[in-house]
Amino acid sequence: MRSEATAAAEHKGKEIMHDPFAMRPFFGYNFGDYLAHWLSMQSRKAPTHLPKIFHVNWFRKDPATGAFLWPGFGENARALEWIFKRCSREREDEAAKRSIIGWLPEDGAIDTKGLSGNVDMGALFDVPKAFWQRETKELRAYFTQQVGADLPAQVEAELKALEDRVHN
Repeated sequence: MRSEATAAAEHKGKEIMHDPFAMRPFFGYNFGDYLAHWLSMQSRKAPTHLPKIFHVNWFRKDPATGAFLWPGFGENARALEWIFKRCSREREDEAAKRSIIGWLPEDGAIDTKGLSGNVDMGALFDVPKAFWQRETKELRAYFTQQVGADLPAQVEAELKALEDRVHN
């Protein structure tokens, strides 16, 4: 996940960084320990209700026209409806299909009835392999530079698995 650099960061201009919510400059302790702390939540005594994590890019653009692929804020509830259904699913593959980066909505899983104009759902959920190959290299560099040897083994394993999926 990326965010735009802020004045508090040591970066200049409108650089996009692998820094969720631009919070890296504000961590008061070792970033690897911070990640390990959150990963430890899964092994704590019950009842532990870990959040489900979804990535949504509301601002993806059509490379040919430069127009946004998703119609806008007033329609975001449609994607959120799919997310809520995923959280209460009975099967792993319910209303979703596996991709190299995780689960994506299957065809027809997001309600598009009544949208003004056509939404190219194929383009919206396209997973360009070349992009993800570059992305994994940037993620590897980010974790090497920012976390180093303190990177939790679980994060290293997830990154390695992602690298394997996008390069094979």
